[in-house]
Parts: sequence; C-alpha cells; structure tokens
Amino acid sequence: MCTVCGCSEGETTIEHTHEHEHHHGKHSHTHDYGSGAAHAHAPGLSQARMVQIEQDILSKNNQYASDNRDYFSKHGILTLNLVSSPGSGKTSLLTETIALLKDQLDISVIEGDQQTTHDADRIRATGVKALQINTGKGCHLDAHQICHALENLKPAAASILFIENVGNLVCPASFDLGEAHKVAILSVTEGEDKPLKYPDMFYAADLMILNKVDLLPYVDFDVAQCIQYAKQVNPRIKIVQLSAKSGIGMESWVQWLNASRAMQLVDFSETA
Repeated sequence: MCTVCGCSEGETTIEHTHEHEHHHGKHSHTHDYGSGAAHAHAPGLSQARMVQIEQDILSKNNQYASDNRDYFSKHGILTLNLVSSPGSGKTSLLTETIALLKDQLDISVIEGDQQTTHDADRIRATGVKALQINTGKGCHLDAHQICHALENLKPAAASILFIENVGNLVCPASFDLGEAHKVAILSVTEGEDKPLKYPDMFYAADLMILNKVDLLPYVDFDVAQCIQYAKQVNPRIKIVQLSAKSGIGMESWVQWLNASRAMQLVDFSETA
C-alpha cells in the first residue's frame, strides 16, 4: 500500500489548477500531496498506525468514488478503468478501439502517467477528447483526481469514458475510481503467471484482455495456463484474446463494450 511504498508523495498535475465548483463542492487545490523520495517508508510509525492510515486513505477515496459513480450513473456514462503493467499495449488498444467506434459513439479518455502527455497526445490525435493526469511519484490514479478531471473533460451523456491508469499491477487494484468495470490487460510478452503474482488486480477485474496474440508464434507463452490461473484467482472473470495491432479478436472486445454500455443505458433510462 501507498503508506509503505511512499507513492503518495510528490505532486500530481491535471493539466489545470484553479478555484472552481464541482460535484464535491467549491474549493481551491494544487494537487500537492507532499514531498519526499519515492518508496520512502514512514519512519517512527507502528504497523498498526500505518494500517490505520491506509484504511483512512481508502475510506476517503471510496467516498469520492461513490460520488463519481453517482455522476456516471446520472449521465449514463459507461466508465472503464484500464489497468496493466507498463508496455501491455493499453494506449494502442485504446486508439484502435476509438477508430472502430468514434463514428458511432461519443468517447473520451483520462490518461494517467507519472510524467509526459505522450499518451493523451496520441489519443487526441484520433479526434476524441483526452485529459492527462501526471501523478509525479504516484503509482496510481485515485477517485479525487478523476473528480477534478471530469470538470474539465465534461464527457457527454450516454458516452464511454476510458480511464487509462498508471502502468502498475499493485496499487490500482485497491483504488476504486467509480468505474463500472476494471479491465486488466495482459500481453503475451509477459509471463502467463501474472494473475497469480498479482491476484488482487485480477480478482478486482471483470474482464481480462490477453493482448498481442499475433506474437504467440514468436514467444514462449502458455495461453491455456494463463486462463487457468486467471480463473483460479477470479472464477467470474471474462477473457478476450486479441491483437490491437492486427485486429484479431477486436470484434469480441467491441461486443463486450456494447453489452456493457447497454446495461449502463438501462440504468440511465430508469433514473432519467
């Protein structure tokens, strides 16, 4: 957790700083979460105190996540939290998904990275709205950051919002952003035992995308074993095998998106 590894230290930037009013009330903010070296342990704190701090952090995050979820439900926005280790192909998957759907659906994207706006720039080049959150030393996005991003991004009603989380299979598992689903992306260039090594993430995910399957002839990766491990950790997890580069399996991903959006719109129409 973040109290132990020090990932909450540093400064977060959300492409704007100003005083404003949003669905959590009016206040000013700088997104400054303190200073210090990454991975610094908390000196002088007992294990019990660190556990209490972690519980307090998650409790506060969950309050913001609940507000975000209410916002998404009220506006019929299907929100997906894309999580993976670095290099799994999240951004490439997003750009290809946008190319397939942008003429049919309103899509927007929140990008999370420690530094640079490279991924947000790639998304904006497709013609959809994207906003970058730079977390500094932080290793995950949290619900409060998403709240502020929504004020600037303003996703359309009945749209899809993709949140591309910071590349990390540990902390993002614990932080609810208010999303409808966590989508864990695992590429065949990684180990098939990732679900066992990072069980919290794969347990929290509703869908696992096995990406870069076009490379299977060239890598040592046991697909059946990977699926077995994922089901062992999370029997309810759904799995889609695809290649964002070649297009193999993208229709199954789009079908899952359309089915999830249909369920979101049912809830939206019932509350409208």
